[in-house]
Amino acid sequence: MRILFASSEVQPFSKTGGLADVLGALPKALAERGHECLVVSPRYGSLDPRVHGLTATGKSISVSFPFGRQDAQLFVASSDPRLRFAFLEHPGFYARSDLYGDSGGDYGDNHRRFAFLARGALEAARALDFAPDVVHAHDWQTGLMPLYLNELREDRRFANTRSVFTIHNLGYQGVFDKRVMFDLGLDWRYFRVEGLEFHDAVNFLKAGVEYADAITTVSRRYAEEIQTPDSGWGLDGALRNRRHKLHGILNGVDYTEWDPAHDALIPATFTPASAAGKQRCHKALTETFGLELGKHTLVLGMVTRLAYQKGAELVLQGSAGILGRDVALVMLGNGDPSEEEGFRQLQRFYPGRVGVHVGFDRRLSHLVIAGADALLMPSRYEPCGLSQLYALRYGTVPIVRATGGLDDTVVDASQPDGTGFKFEPFSADALVHAVWRAADLFADRAAWMQLARRGMAQDFSWDASAREYEQLFAQVQQRGT
Repeated sequence: MRILFASSEVQPFSKTGGLADVLGALPKALAERGHECLVVSPRYGSLDPRVHGLTATGKSISVSFPFGRQDAQLFVASSDPRLRFAFLEHPGFYARSDLYGDSGGDYGDNHRRFAFLARGALEAARALDFAPDVVHAHDWQTGLMPLYLNELREDRRFANTRSVFTIHNLGYQGVFDKRVMFDLGLDWRYFRVEGLEFHDAVNFLKAGVEYADAITTVSRRYAEEIQTPDSGWGLDGALRNRRHKLHGILNGVDYTEWDPAHDALIPATFTPASAAGKQRCHKALTETFGLELGKHTLVLGMVTRLAYQKGAELVLQGSAGILGRDVALVMLGNGDPSEEEGFRQLQRFYPGRVGVHVGFDRRLSHLVIAGADALLMPSRYEPCGLSQLYALRYGTVPIVRATGGLDDTVVDASQPDGTGFKFEPFSADALVHAVWRAADLFADRAAWMQLARRGMAQDFSWDASAREYEQLFAQVQQRGT
């Protein structure tokens, strides 16, 4: 098949979160399975052609909107004829310091910027002589793409093209004042409950839900959760109405980067059969963060955004209970200023027991994952989660809230095939109890090592996910012919 992907970010060219990781890995996995993939994304100001290997194609696209004709030059990056990355160079829209906004908030013209991406990706396919069997749009930034595709059915190139829309995080929907309809180049007949309308506003993500031939999200549990009022962010009704087209497909892990046997960013490599390198990573972690440990201290790691979704406040609220045991904590992350300060205060109150690095550092993130004994992920909600999958591979036992992809990928230690610890209620008490269970098992080193090795044996590679997408693409293509 020929598959056209569109996304606002793609690793290694641009990234703010897990969306970029998926777009860097899934097309690659599908190309390796014999499909031809074209990925279209903006050329942001931070994207240097020399650093990222971009080449000008000499081709351009043009899209007419009510606010004026918008033109973009096309750049490509590729070393594989089955996998091409194309970038829209539109200085007015994309040559900015950040992807979505600055210190003043979201950019005021984001509806124009990403309407152009959704429509421009289709024009890029035309300019590059790529006739897709399936277009795969991702998150609200390309939510209009299935609708724009439907508007192009008279074009022979797109007459039989089907659309798939993936929700990576329902908490971000791209909601704008209804007056933006004047900018989008779409008929007002689409502004209805079964279309773009959302509480008298325009909702880009809802457009993807309503007009795509199939909808996916990034774990089976999350696909169920978002159909409920508690986790549906106002779209649970629309998703229930479309549940026959909703599929949960778990994200994979790029084991070329996240594999302790070959990781160049950690002090020593290791495998399940030879754990000496894990101990060296543990020692480097404690020295880096100035921890003073006893012989049997359980070291908990966190690599997180300090945001509403991630539930870090439970760690702060439960810190006395957590650190009342022979436990130490390392936190790497940033976000909410009050939570940043809360962890700094915790470090001051528990010197030698708590280590904090506010910010993000790639090498440190690998060190925390490799060197900690357990990884905390107390998320309020988690569509898929990747850190727990990394932790499993590194023999770092995940302690997670049983939500979304965390529930799908971690088996509680109380089960014969357990790989970690889970708790259900979103409360500090439930988290503390899970940590106590982990600390109790950690005292039995043989049992703990058995648990860690079971986690290291899990396979969450992208090939399995790619096979599921491959089957879904074939199904929607067959229904459309």
